[in-house]
Amino acid sequence: MALDIALLHAVVAVAKAGGFREAARMTGSNPSRLSDAVRRAEQQLGVRLFNRTTRTVVLTEAGRSLMMRLMPAMNEVDAALDSLNHFRSTPGGMLRLNVPVSAARLVLPAIVPGFLARYPDIQLEVVAESNVQDIFRDGCDAGIRYDDHLEQDMVALPIGPRVQRFAAAASPAYLATFGTPQHPRELLQHRCLYGRYATGVISDWEFEMGGEVVRLQPKGPLICSIGAAMDLTVAAAVSGAGVVYLFEDWLKPVLDNGSLQPILSEWWQSFSGLWLYYNDRRLIPAPLQAFLDYVRELNAQME
Repeated sequence: MALDIALLHAVVAVAKAGGFREAARMTGSNPSRLSDAVRRAEQQLGVRLFNRTTRTVVLTEAGRSLMMRLMPAMNEVDAALDSLNHFRSTPGGMLRLNVPVSAARLVLPAIVPGFLARYPDIQLEVVAESNVQDIFRDGCDAGIRYDDHLEQDMVALPIGPRVQRFAAAASPAYLATFGTPQHPRELLQHRCLYGRYATGVISDWEFEMGGEVVRLQPKGPLICSIGAAMDLTVAAAVSGAGVVYLFEDWLKPVLDNGSLQPILSEWWQSFSGLWLYYNDRRLIPAPLQAFLDYVRELNAQME
């Protein structure tokens, strides 16, 4: 029985993603097009492959049987097509990276433009999120994480500055009104602007000097989702609403122009930089290999 390979790709994408919307996001298509492709595949095969409800898309027994045989074959097809990159002057294809918002803001801008200029046939998709997720959940090829979020079966490659710091700051107007704290514990009497993870957890503000570590739970008038929304805490701090505690590099522009003044700088805590990690047990696609080589080249320049 002959079946258009594009329809097979649609069926596999929906099976892997567990839904039309997620599969569309992963493949750059749209849900209605994928739904139509699956419907046509089912019509041509004469069997239902998915049970659909308003909330779920689940493989039928026939669908599961097909996927057990089809997925290895489709992976082999993808690998065969990817091997053609070795015959190209430059590699091409899609590269998906799963990264924290801080990496997208503070590290990748110094890497991505040069990488895209060198490899114009590579399309890079960056999935930036505040929650730590399995990098392969979104069909991503690799992820960027801090070392405490590395998975054991991953290979890690340093990416970006190797040391970062958290910084506390407030506007000159705020400090003139409320005073400048001389010890981290004094922040408990200040108006703090802070973030909450999607899990509901509010991270402690942690300071360290001379072996003394101070952890405190911030309290104040503004709570933002950790990620891109933290720009709002910076803007609020600049306006005089309170004290912000964030990556030093994130605050650097407003510290440099005097909109915010550093406080408790001798207590700022350093931490190790980011890591690019991937599973070397899988076939490494040519776009990912190009990115790994490019990052290694930048790392060698930094040494």
